[in-house]
Amino acid sequence: MNAVAPARGSTARRLAAAARVVSRVADERRPLDEALQSESHDIQAADRPAVQALAYGTIRWWPRLERYMSLLLERPAALAPQVRALLAVGLHQLEQSSHPVHAIVDETVEAARVLRAPRATAVLNAVLRRFLRERAALLERAARDPVAEFSHPLWLIDALRADWPAQWRETLAANNLQPPMWLRVNRRKVTAAAYIQSLADAGIQAARSEHAPEAVLLAAPRDVEQVPGFAQGLVSVQDCAAQLTAPLLDVRDGMRVLDACAAPGGKACQILEHAAVELLALDASAARLEQVRENLERLQLDAAVVAGDATAPAQWWDGRPFDRILIDAPCSASGVIRRHPDIKLLRRPADIEVLARQQGELLRASWPLLAPGGRLLYATCSTLRAENHAVIERFLAQTPDARALPLAAPGHPGADAPGLQILPGEAGMDGFYYACLEQRRT
Repeated sequence: MNAVAPARGSTARRLAAAARVVSRVADERRPLDEALQSESHDIQAADRPAVQALAYGTIRWWPRLERYMSLLLERPAALAPQVRALLAVGLHQLEQSSHPVHAIVDETVEAARVLRAPRATAVLNAVLRRFLRERAALLERAARDPVAEFSHPLWLIDALRADWPAQWRETLAANNLQPPMWLRVNRRKVTAAAYIQSLADAGIQAARSEHAPEAVLLAAPRDVEQVPGFAQGLVSVQDCAAQLTAPLLDVRDGMRVLDACAAPGGKACQILEHAAVELLALDASAARLEQVRENLERLQLDAAVVAGDATAPAQWWDGRPFDRILIDAPCSASGVIRRHPDIKLLRRPADIEVLARQQGELLRASWPLLAPGGRLLYATCSTLRAENHAVIERFLAQTPDARALPLAAPGHPGADAPGLQILPGEAGMDGFYYACLEQRRT
């Protein structure tokens, strides 16, 4: 075997690793983070940032790349899964990367050997070079297909167009952008102004948000281990839209609060940073509750952490009512696609009806646990009305002692009754929906 130059060999190795990750998502329907973790033992530490970037980028543009492959090959599905994934990685590089195109082709072909698929080298070389020759015509043909144009599944394009006729294009475009990095300053330990000054002293550019008082936007994302004060509990990583939780819930000292779907614990910790409350952090997944405990420990906060089904309170509730309840409901996560592009591949239209039914069950089970005059905040990271407005409207129609409170966030144009919908990209935020319900006193 001929020796491979170190630079080229390392690039081919990264492309092959990215293809394995992409195949796990596209063919095995594994979440992207899980796929990266499962391959991590075979990825050298120096390669991991590049592999992650390649995998995220390829999955982000997969609907478009899949269209390209259908135009370039008679039967793309006939390719071995990892070879098809490698072809998608190569096409993504040719479309998005600034590297020399012929080097990309050569390295992608070499990556097939790393994947132990030497017979695929000829077809990869031919298809990638054809893409370069016919690129303009292929792009024109693909642009006639909304799936390729917007790089989203058709069902989601149609749903967003129906729900947000004036904003659907901007929402789809925002979903395809690299997400910014937001921090939440721990107000118990430092002010946002003081923390930003400490970043400036360290040569790190950052800015505050008008939407959430403790939200800080880094000019450039960085590894969490490199965020000043993170290990000491001065800050946490949390999108600005998610930081509206505690202010909208209006938590105050001495209250009893339930976080009904607590993992991984970001909102629970924010509530505790805002007020000295008695907090019960509940989640159905005992494994994911370990993340809640880790966050509480890092931030030096206290809460009761319980594994339990929020729809079956008889199994864990002690009978004492809560002044505030947060339901950060399981949802399609259609508002955070820019952070989790695998949602485009993993989510299906039928999932939305199932999720809406679960969301309604959470509301109905949690409502009797609320004290008279108490408030329940319903939150999702979804942009679909079927999971948001429709769920709340249905619950209000079925629950005479519930009323929706008008919501507004600082700097936001106002509530989209019932509730407040933030669409992806608004002021750099993720897509989130909030509805605050108050129990009428009898």
